[in-house]
Amino acid sequence: MPDLTLILLSAGNSTRFSPFLKKQWLRVGDDPLWLFVAKRLNSYYNFSKTIITANRDDLNYKKRFLSGFEIVEGAKSRQESLKNALLNVQTEYVLVSDVARACVSKDMLEKIIKHKNRADIIVPYLNVNDTVVYKDSTICRDDVKLIQTPQLSKTKVLKKALNQKRLFTDDSSAIKSINGDVFFVKGDECAKKITYFTDLESIRCLNAPSNRVFIGSGFDVHPFEDNKPMYLGGVHIKSKFGFKAHSDGDVALHALIDALLGAIGCGDIGELFPDSDEAYKDLDSKLMLKKVVAFVKSVGFEINNVDITIIAQTPKISSYKKLMQTTIASILQIEPIFVNIKATTTEQLGFIGRNEGVAVKASTSLNYFNWRDYENIDSRK
Repeated sequence: MPDLTLILLSAGNSTRFSPFLKKQWLRVGDDPLWLFVAKRLNSYYNFSKTIITANRDDLNYKKRFLSGFEIVEGAKSRQESLKNALLNVQTEYVLVSDVARACVSKDMLEKIIKHKNRADIIVPYLNVNDTVVYKDSTICRDDVKLIQTPQLSKTKVLKKALNQKRLFTDDSSAIKSINGDVFFVKGDECAKKITYFTDLESIRCLNAPSNRVFIGSGFDVHPFEDNKPMYLGGVHIKSKFGFKAHSDGDVALHALIDALLGAIGCGDIGELFPDSDEAYKDLDSKLMLKKVVAFVKSVGFEINNVDITIIAQTPKISSYKKLMQTTIASILQIEPIFVNIKATTTEQLGFIGRNEGVAVKASTSLNYFNWRDYENIDSRK
């Protein structure tokens, strides 16, 4: 029975990496980075189980991958995320690594595991080749180590070490602080951590994202409600009635949100904005769409185009179509030509023909953000 659990830390916001994309969601083929790393390390060793931390915003989406790995909610700090994960560890030893350290080799992992009985924690390191200055004084570079992950700890010792009010940048610092013993093994230059987007230039084990195209469709209906403002396609429509809904009832944006969520396999609008939540009462649907677009981009997708069909006997929207187009394009951060608005009637048939409400169909296409196409994140079109 394996006596070693793997914990992969993947709950950060990646603010140093990108203003819109979380690095754990970089695509390698079809796999997000967190899944690529989990599969890679599990191909090297038969862990008792693998636990992956997730940002609260990503938690349910990560679980949708049905990866077979245990997904737990992280926290604001690395240390608190690790403590959450450790609650699910029963094995004598635990191996902790950062998903951002994507190219850990089999040799490096085997070397760490081989020495697990030598100390409370086994730590890989690199030597420093350049001159080192600390507080304006040159110090001996032979006394300096660059610490890497994964680090292998005795589980009980690590839990005790982390149960302090102090924050530590890695596990070895925590264990050292309670006088635990540390054994160092030589690390690997290839196991560089991804911190900044430019670090990707030197990460060699990652293939480009696949060129798969994702299609999503959405459909929504709302009845009319007297004496309520009407918003459709992000635009205020002159009308004596609006839409009966928990939010502002913008049926076009609701259908578009469902199309976007469908394309990335993330459920539907009701899961993100439940009508039982008073926080969304009369909420501007443009804000809902902005939140969804930000999420779609943060988990590694780009939006290509959208096509929206508004089915209404009333109101007449021909004079509003161009404003809808530019409004939606601005939110999606794509050119207006890639937002198509169509309108039709039901020839006075059904509830729509009786002027009781409006229905909207929306479709969209997305692809993975291809990080290989850019020298830096700011050069993204």
